Amino acid sequence: MSVAAGVEMEPAVVRRLLGHAAVGANPRSIEVLAPFSGTALYALPISTELDVTAAVATARKAGRWWAQRPVQERARIFLKFHDLVLERRDEGLDIIQLETGKARRDAMEEILDVLINARHYARDAARLMRPVRHRGALPVLVGVQELRRPKGVVGIISPWNYPLTLAASDAIPALLAGNAVVLKPDSKTSLTALWVVDLMIEAGVPESVIRVVTGAGADVGPMVVDRVDYVMFTGSTQVGREVARRCGERLIGCSLELGGKNAMIIRADADLERAAEIAVRACFANAGQLCISIERMYIHEEVMQPFLDLFLPRVAGMRMVPELGWGADMGSLISQGQLDRVQAHLADAVAHGAQVLVGGKARPEVGPYYFEPTVLAGVSEDMKLCRDETFGPVVAVYPVNSDEQAVALANDTVYGLNASVLTSDTYAGNKIAAQLKAGTVNINEGYAAAWGSVRAPMGGMGDSGLGRRHGAEGFLKYTEAQTIATQRALGFGAPFGWSNERWGGTLVAAVGAMKKFGFK
Repeated sequence: MSVAAGVEMEPAVVRRLLGHAAVGANPRSIEVLAPFSGTALYALPISTELDVTAAVATARKAGRWWAQRPVQERARIFLKFHDLVLERRDEGLDIIQLETGKARRDAMEEILDVLINARHYARDAARLMRPVRHRGALPVLVGVQELRRPKGVVGIISPWNYPLTLAASDAIPALLAGNAVVLKPDSKTSLTALWVVDLMIEAGVPESVIRVVTGAGADVGPMVVDRVDYVMFTGSTQVGREVARRCGERLIGCSLELGGKNAMIIRADADLERAAEIAVRACFANAGQLCISIERMYIHEEVMQPFLDLFLPRVAGMRMVPELGWGADMGSLISQGQLDRVQAHLADAVAHGAQVLVGGKARPEVGPYYFEPTVLAGVSEDMKLCRDETFGPVVAVYPVNSDEQAVALANDTVYGLNASVLTSDTYAGNKIAAQLKAGTVNINEGYAAAWGSVRAPMGGMGDSGLGRRHGAEGFLKYTEAQTIATQRALGFGAPFGWSNERWGGTLVAAVGAMKKFGFK
């Protein structure tokens, strides 16, 4: 059923979810638009500075109780949450589609991501929080254990492009580690974040432990950063620098996943049919509004044309349908502002000599913010699209004559978030991957293999950010390490009435022997 034909947010669902927003009586509100149609979905109430202050204070007080609960108890809650997401997925998919305009298959990636993260961290949290024993300064005489303590209140500022994944999958490890969370979702997609918080609360997370503040990022985001104990931010590099500056002034930690200009390398030995299928998903998932999607493709000149002969018809045949359900291959851009950015990048490239191989036009007859999946050739350094992140359904293709040239061009960027290598020789693929300046590299996949492998860390190098999500690092960053050392028997002071000289010589001999006998 087409949104333009009358599909709207269910008022009872909107009221239920907005009830979790931390806002005062009679708040100001802003209108949230449906990308499919450009019409109003609902009015979002806006948190004031007093609301943010109260939300952080409530979370901090409740967090002290939450941190004292056994980690196994918190884990059971998130396994129940996993089951609720699975059970209610159709409602979640509808809300994601209505707020973002993305195709349902892209919305399903968000559901799957939250399920994987909830299961993984719920089953690994107890191990990660377990005390660790270390050898002391003097074996036997000093016993040492390392404890993990929650940071306190974690502020999560999540973007509009993956509003379920980037709210829930950061909140899950933070809460399991014993922290409270104050979540600030993007104002265009707050209902999606509130939906997942609603399920967390139903599963057993106290509402006072996860508070949601709403409003424009430029207004409410700094209020959150200036009050919490740790910040997880996903968004642009420009805003990420400001978040890092504010955190640095307060001497609190932050983790930042920022922009990317991700490259795909297609070697001469690649399976071209498979490469074309992978490239379509890698470039145009969520209409290219994905931090880890591919915007640059370096294709060996021997297979450039045969690859394009397979790739371009697939791109031209992608279905754009503004509907709830499974009818579309690619969805809408999120807003007029995003459409303007994509059109400006394309117009600049064409004006400077780039050739449009397929696509290249807005599609207002489909929906107000739709833009065709687009492939360009002849992109050069004097074009904005060459180096700046477009964050839309546009990819540039470049011929290369060797692996060495491909690696050099792929690394010629300030970013370093994600990359892809397509080849039938996985040994060669791994060799190339190890030379790429990117936090994740996928061999014979575009982004999903690395992103979905949540036991391994994911994040960026260079201007693509700081810190990691996923893996042990994605959990332990929400904790403080505490070392407790117990001195047994003899101490560091001279015993038995010995002189300091005699005792110092004994300690030096003991430390020297530790090296001889292989102690670390």
